Amino acid sequence: MATDLYEILGVSRTASPDEIKSAYRKLARQFHPDVNPDNPGAEEKFKEIGSAYAVLSDPDKRAQYDRFGTTEDMPQDFFQGGGAGFGDIFDMFFGGANGDRGSRRQGWNGGDIETYVNVSLEDLLEGADREVKIRRNVVCEGCSGTGGEGGAKAETCRECKGQGSTWRVVSTFLGQVRTQSPCGVCGGTGETIKTPCSRCRGKKQVVTDVTMSVRVPAGVDNGATIQMTGKGHEGLGGGHPGDLYVGIAVTADKRFEREGKNLYTSAEVTFAQATIGDTVVIEGIDGDYDLEIPQGTQPGEILAVRGAGLPPLHGGKRGDIFAQIKVRVPKKLSEGQKVAVIELAQAFDEAIPKGTESGGLLGGFFKKKK
Repeated sequence: MATDLYEILGVSRTASPDEIKSAYRKLARQFHPDVNPDNPGAEEKFKEIGSAYAVLSDPDKRAQYDRFGTTEDMPQDFFQGGGAGFGDIFDMFFGGANGDRGSRRQGWNGGDIETYVNVSLEDLLEGADREVKIRRNVVCEGCSGTGGEGGAKAETCRECKGQGSTWRVVSTFLGQVRTQSPCGVCGGTGETIKTPCSRCRGKKQVVTDVTMSVRVPAGVDNGATIQMTGKGHEGLGGGHPGDLYVGIAVTADKRFEREGKNLYTSAEVTFAQATIGDTVVIEGIDGDYDLEIPQGTQPGEILAVRGAGLPPLHGGKRGDIFAQIKVRVPKKLSEGQKVAVIELAQAFDEAIPKGTESGGLLGGFFKKKK
């Protein structure tokens, strides 16, 4: 059966090396056997992901793969030697090489947490402090992370003798591969707990609700992410804590369209203001601003208020507000107003609307004056 390596990693055939690497790391962490002790299919998926990455991370092999199309069409020795090989991928996760891969892990790093905060355009002027509520895995205080009641220490697993893993040979499209799997008795910890902690039930961690303060920087873009190192789930057995990723959602403001540090809006003026020129007031995000309307401004023309936009992310001069001019046209006119408009059109030597020439509107108007 043909295998699409790009589909395995969930990337397009035009994906960059960084995109391929990022997708691999995310999937490898998701299907790592150590974090899926109760899912027998995770190990096969993990190996499949590793094999795909071994090819797509190597420029020469990727080029060959793109030329052949599928793994079904590849030469038999295609997956052997060079590049990020299958053994290298196992080394990345299990540590060491060859026989050293059987050593038990001494700790587990904590997972990452993702959340988001809402901010307004006003918040982006000087930045803002926000609080986020997250659910975080922390070391159980009842057992201090040992998993045993009252803090009792775990015992060495008799099944794997403290190694935390067992070896077996599996058949893949790469051929016969000798792999290690988490011990089915201790779940890969190398330890067993005689009397589990009543609070965490031997899991060594508990889930707790935590409120954290997040500083949203001035000028940040919608969709940006703030990384808070070490604020994710706590690790175990000396493992490092994960990170907290806070996505920024800038609330839409019906007054403006944003493009970087510049804001776009509209300003309505009368025919007289557009023709003769004037100064009008427009609304900004931190107050009102004067907008100069030059003589002869045309409908649709865009005018700027300098320095009234947003600051750049890392400090500096604020952007601008750009206002598109809309000329307000009256919807209803009195007879006298219509005459005034026609006389103005005549003064500018412009076309007169049909039906208003001599004998029409003007003629009737002046007849009434007699």
